[in-house]
Amino acid sequence: MRVNRILLSSALVVVALVVQVSVLSRLHLPGAVPDILLLTVLGLAMVYGHVGGALVGFGAGLLADLAPPADHAAGRYALVLCVIGYGAGLIKPENGRLKSATGPMVVVVAAAIGSTMLYAGVGALVGDTAARHVGLASLLLTAAVYDLLLAPFVVPGIMALARRAENDPLSESGSGTKATDLSSGWLSSGTGLRIGGQRGGLGSLKTKARTRTTRVGRIKGVKRL
Repeated sequence: MRVNRILLSSALVVVALVVQVSVLSRLHLPGAVPDILLLTVLGLAMVYGHVGGALVGFGAGLLADLAPPADHAAGRYALVLCVIGYGAGLIKPENGRLKSATGPMVVVVAAAIGSTMLYAGVGALVGDTAARHVGLASLLLTAAVYDLLLAPFVVPGIMALARRAENDPLSESGSGTKATDLSSGWLSSGTGLRIGGQRGGLGSLKTKARTRTTRVGRIKGVKRL
C-alpha cells in the first residue's frame, strides 16, 4: 500500500475504534452495537479495492481484538474484517466513483449480516456460544438496521477522504502544465500559424490585386489621351 493510504487508513481506523469503544458500545441499544469500524473498512475498501480492503480490514480487526475491553480470542475480528474488506473491494468501479447510493447501501447490509454470521461462526469453532444466548436472528436484524442508519453519515465521508488522498497535487499540477504546453504547442505549431499564414496570404493577394487595378487604370487613361 502507498504511504498516504497507510497514514489515512491508520488515522481513520484509530478514530473509528475510539468512537466505537467510548461512545457506541455504551449506548446499551437492544441487540447488536452499531459498528462504525466496519463502516470505515467498507468505505476504504470501496476506494482501494479488494487487496487494500483486505489489508485495512485485517489491521482494523486486529487492533479491535487487542483493544480493551475485548473479551474474545485475538485474531477473530481480524479474520472477519479481512474477509469483509476483500468482498467490499470487489465492487470498486474502474473510475473509483459510484453512480448511485444503492450499491453501497446493499454492501452495508450484506456486510453487517455477513460479519455477524462470520463472527458467530468463528466463535462457535472456538467454543464461544454467546450468540446463541442473545439470539442470532435478533443480532442480524439489529446489526443491519443500526449500520444502515449510520452508514450515510460515515461511508460517503470516508470515501471522499480516501479519494482526495489518492490524488497527488504535484501530479495534478504537472499534468495541467503538460496540458497547457501541449495546447499552446498545438496552437503555435499547427492551426495558429496556418491560419495566420492564410490570413497573411489573403492580405498580400488583395494588395497585389489593387496594385494591378491601379496600373490598368493608368494605362487606359494614357491610351484615351
